[in-house]
Amino acid sequence: MYDRGHRSAVAIACAGAFLAFLDTTIVNIAFPDISASFDADRDALSWVLDGYFVVIAALLVPAGGLADRYGHKRIFLIGVAGFTAASLLCAIAPSLETLIAARVLQGMGAALIAPASLAIVLDSFPPERRAAGVGLWGAAAAAAAAVGPTLGGALVELNDWRLVFLVNLPLGLAIVWFGRQKLLARPPRDSRLPDLPGAAMLAAGLAVLTLGIIEGNDWGWSAPATLACFVAATLLIAGVVLRSTRHPRPIVEPELFADRAFRIGNLGTLLFSAAFFSIVLGNVLFLTSVWGYSVLMAGLATLPGPAWSTITAAPAGKLADRFGHRAVVVPGAIIFAAGVMVLRSAGAEPDWLGVWLPGATLTGIGIGLAFPTLGSAAVRDIPDDRFATASAVNAAFRQIGAVLGTALLITIVGNPLTLADTLATADRAYLFAAIAGLLSGAVTLALGAVRVTPAEAPEAQDQVAPQAARA
Repeated sequence: MYDRGHRSAVAIACAGAFLAFLDTTIVNIAFPDISASFDADRDALSWVLDGYFVVIAALLVPAGGLADRYGHKRIFLIGVAGFTAASLLCAIAPSLETLIAARVLQGMGAALIAPASLAIVLDSFPPERRAAGVGLWGAAAAAAAAVGPTLGGALVELNDWRLVFLVNLPLGLAIVWFGRQKLLARPPRDSRLPDLPGAAMLAAGLAVLTLGIIEGNDWGWSAPATLACFVAATLLIAGVVLRSTRHPRPIVEPELFADRAFRIGNLGTLLFSAAFFSIVLGNVLFLTSVWGYSVLMAGLATLPGPAWSTITAAPAGKLADRFGHRAVVVPGAIIFAAGVMVLRSAGAEPDWLGVWLPGATLTGIGIGLAFPTLGSAAVRDIPDDRFATASAVNAAFRQIGAVLGTALLITIVGNPLTLADTLATADRAYLFAAIAGLLSGAVTLALGAVRVTPAEAPEAQDQVAPQAARA
């Protein structure tokens, strides 16, 4: 029997999620400083980010399978230790090539951290309170997004870009130390090796799919290289599906996709992720290109949105546990879209207090309601010994949605020549984000009610109070 609701385990797992998600935003703001340090062009420099994202997308699902088989604690601590060591390598990188290689290693560590940390959180809550647990985990991820740009800007101004990576060291070391002491190790469900060729095929398929999406704007969406990526991804993933129906220990069990909530939660996550990450980039582009803010000022100006997401995420989980996931996701998607439309009304003259703050507040609340709740919906009916795998699949959908949304935004924005062109492209970009957000809510309408039997209800009520006190 697991120690459910153990607040130390939840805090350590959420700290790991914070560490991994911090590096999805904090590095962006250091780009000009990195470029000046290595005298690198934009295409080469883009791999400091793209290498990280491609590796995470490629390894999330295999990492989740490993965590379910060999223990959530073990894989989580290996991931944090590897991520921390790679952060040190990034900080002391003598060349751009070394930095990119170290970022790839960072991505490998983050791919281990994400599904294992969420599985630890899910292990710590009974079924009727899992949405609340995912809300806490989502709040940690939102907090990382909130402080990333501002913290990165402050560190770069304090010294240089190397501090952006060194800041990971004390947190990473603390997580490893306390994790070894406080996290409970559970016996692995199956010590035999999983389908390693299938895992390699899946990693390669997700990698080339992500690569095609990321590079589609530069190569051209109909270019042979882009089409080759999509064809290769289709063949590789189809091969994994075929192997999974025949292999005794597939990397992803086909039974997972037989669950309706799992399918709907992942599709909704993909759509909302595309909306969310396009807004993250679109907001910075608008504030710097139209309103003329500095990068640091833009980071500070966007802070209220992620802050509201962090505040909203944990209560959203409790609401989902009580009223069901769609009762939280659908209003969240509508509030998010309403906030985006407020931002869309911004003109060429800066009006942060009158337009930006209300729009950012609405989008932040909508994100806090919808995003983590979609993740908890995807895993709500999954057995305990499949948590990491299911969480990893959901994280892979989120990651693909992120690169898809970013790539589509860049395609929409293009290279406007005048202020009028910039305002017109911003208008289209915000409209895309609003539509994608609303589609995620529409998809979630197909979710059924949470399956909690009457016999479980009294026991669940008895457990809530002490667990809430501990968590």
